[in-house]
Amino acid sequence: MKLYAVSDLHLSSAVNRAALATFDARPEDWLIVAGDVGETEDHLNLALDTLQPRYAQLVWTPGNHELWRLPRSSPGGVERYERMAALCRARGVLTPEDPYPVVAFGDRTVRIAPLFTLFDYSFRPDHVALEDVILWAREDGIGSVDEVRLDPAPHLDRAAWCRARCAETERRLDAACADGLPTVLVNHWPLRPQDVRLPSIPRFAPWCGTTLTRDWPTRFNACAVIYGHIHMRGVKREAGVAYHEVSLGYPRDWEGRVEPRDCVRPIL
Repeated sequence: MKLYAVSDLHLSSAVNRAALATFDARPEDWLIVAGDVGETEDHLNLALDTLQPRYAQLVWTPGNHELWRLPRSSPGGVERYERMAALCRARGVLTPEDPYPVVAFGDRTVRIAPLFTLFDYSFRPDHVALEDVILWAREDGIGSVDEVRLDPAPHLDRAAWCRARCAETERRLDAACADGLPTVLVNHWPLRPQDVRLPSIPRFAPWCGTTLTRDWPTRFNACAVIYGHIHMRGVKREAGVAYHEVSLGYPRDWEGRVEPRDCVRPIL
């Protein structure tokens, strides 16, 4: 049995929906889907309808696009996240709300921890104050749709929701990882600021994670960290940890560069 991962399917794109249909079937293996499947429950259902018959088990964690309040009259914030998680759980897909499973892949036994941490604008230079970060990004023409569509209700703001999610997740990881078993940490956003590679839009970094998680790979004995969001596929190894950015991305991110099925990355 093997473990694979992919993220950022962005099924609002008809091109990406067609690409999804080409993904290989691996009925004995597990697949991590690390967020940004799409913006609607229909997008999430399409992904599950396609991928569940092809894999033994799916693991899902949300990205920012799943949390967008579309249409504006629909639920947002925590309620929206809980609806998406409930949709997955009703279909047997593991989510950040489930116990972290312990699984053997070949001769290696690991604990898979799907996380949901959001962002708090702390991936910014030291000289930029929190209250100035959005204006600082706008100086380079950079912004994020999250500022309009990602409703943090009932939290005061997105940073407060991020802090709450990180505190709860940290508590659960502390309890679950006391045995020292190697972990696979799965999050849509990078866990460390040094993993955010945005050469063309460096000032987008504040929407890419939180420094609250920067020591989690070491602290929770990760052998692999899975993330997406930045649409820069690749893997780097550092101090025994493999950091995998596993996004498909928008068509402009993969057309003419890679076959979509090859974006499903082998992890273990």
